[in-house]
Amino acid sequence: MGHKQPLPILITGGGRRIGLALAHHFLNLHQPVIVSYRTEYPAITTLRDAGAVCIQADFSTDDGILAFAGQVKNETPGLRAIIHNASAWMPEKPDTPLSDTLAGMLQIHVHAPYLLNHALAELLCGHGHAAGDIIHFTDYVVERGSDKHIAYAASKAALDNMTRSFARKLAPEVKVNAIAPSLILFNEHDDADYRQQALNKSLMKIAPGEKEVIDLIDYIFSSCYVTGRSFGVDGGRPLR
Repeated sequence: MGHKQPLPILITGGGRRIGLALAHHFLNLHQPVIVSYRTEYPAITTLRDAGAVCIQADFSTDDGILAFAGQVKNETPGLRAIIHNASAWMPEKPDTPLSDTLAGMLQIHVHAPYLLNHALAELLCGHGHAAGDIIHFTDYVVERGSDKHIAYAASKAALDNMTRSFARKLAPEVKVNAIAPSLILFNEHDDADYRQQALNKSLMKIAPGEKEVIDLIDYIFSSCYVTGRSFGVDGGRPLR
């Protein structure tokens, strides 16, 4: 008898940074991957060449979110996991109406995971005890707030709360957990002064890179018991 093909892992916003690193990690393990992306760029082509299914999606409207869910259902009869990595970081700015900032943050961090979890739960279920996973990427600011990113912090706090609600709803077949990172890796254009200031904000004084998050997700996926929890990956920054 042949081996049963593993179910794909869905990664939203899988074309950049941590999402991209996770996609390649799972592909290297011969794990099928589906990623959403907003705009076409070279990393998406690289993912396709590596075997990922890449689906363009517009999460700025609920219709766009639900259309993406329909495309995922057409692509696969089941899912191993959903990793909600798609995110945006909008500060309150004088030239942007506050209601637009709040709506934008709630759309990507609350509407998208809320609607996708409901729409795709049937694909995660039916594969055995603790056989499915949902991971929400939140933020360390859930604990402490942010004076310059109030809407962002509030939307991530809502996502943190949904972690516990969906854990209750989908147990015991699906585990639902959150990862709350602080600085994981820098952008290429970040200058030396900015990097040092950022490093000084944590106890551990490093930008650890994607491996910290990849190793944590591997642990969460391997567990048959951990659900409804938030894992801080923040170098002790909330303790500063």
